[in-house]
Amino acid sequence: MDSKRKKALYLDLDGTLLTDDKQIPEQNREAIDKMLAEGHSVIITTGRPLVSAVLQAEMLGLTSEGCYLIAFNGGILYDTAKRKVIYRSTLPLDTVVKCFREAARRGIHIQTYSEDRVLVEPRCDNDIVRLYCSKILMQHEVLSDITALKEEPVKMLIIDLNDPAPLEDFRTWIASWAEGKIDTFFSSNEYCEIVNKGLNKGNALRQLAELIGIDIEDTIAAGDAANDITMIEAAGIGCAMSNATDDVKQVADYVTEKDNNNSGVAEIIRKFILKS
Repeated sequence: MDSKRKKALYLDLDGTLLTDDKQIPEQNREAIDKMLAEGHSVIITTGRPLVSAVLQAEMLGLTSEGCYLIAFNGGILYDTAKRKVIYRSTLPLDTVVKCFREAARRGIHIQTYSEDRVLVEPRCDNDIVRLYCSKILMQHEVLSDITALKEEPVKMLIIDLNDPAPLEDFRTWIASWAEGKIDTFFSSNEYCEIVNKGLNKGNALRQLAELIGIDIEDTIAAGDAANDITMIEAAGIGCAMSNATDDVKQVADYVTEKDNNNSGVAEIIRKFILKS
């Protein structure tokens, strides 16, 4: 990787850029400021909804030229400097209704999203959605019924805070009728994402790299969880945090010595991006 060429750093948020208490270590912030000053790009890459990801970018000061967002695990690509969505992929409304109906039959918590709200039916207006919203700094809205939804959403999320088995069973049900149309994957033990086929952080990295004119060999990605694997595999250099799960470390080109609470991202930036 040529040290003089423009590079792009794709960063997961939780467990990677941010500490366990959702703060950014000062060394991470300083290293990011230096790489932006050298003309490189920083891309927050997250499963969070766009409005939450934008708020996080603003809180971190990542809104200048060269800063982008991948939200909804690849469902939206966003230029934070221009405040502009540059790509969006949505789920058909009939698919959303079908999944909500089956989740209700099984007693599984399911939610979807508008531009600025988490959306649930009355049965899911509960502590699960309130806890989720408190973590991502969003509000939720209760629809009388999912058929009241008028615009196609980017993703759905099913949640079980105690046992992933019901979520796995739901994935099997989706695969029985939607194979080749919908992808499902875990972003944590409690969260299972439901998105259009082919939507993942890895494909989003490739797509955004092409849009902003940066060769794949000049991309670096860092993450810690299962939904980061495709991104780590797609990047020119894929990095796993030292606190990452074993399956993430196995596909990485580099594993940090420091974890997310101790400026592991700054370690990556110094090693692979900064000129000095």
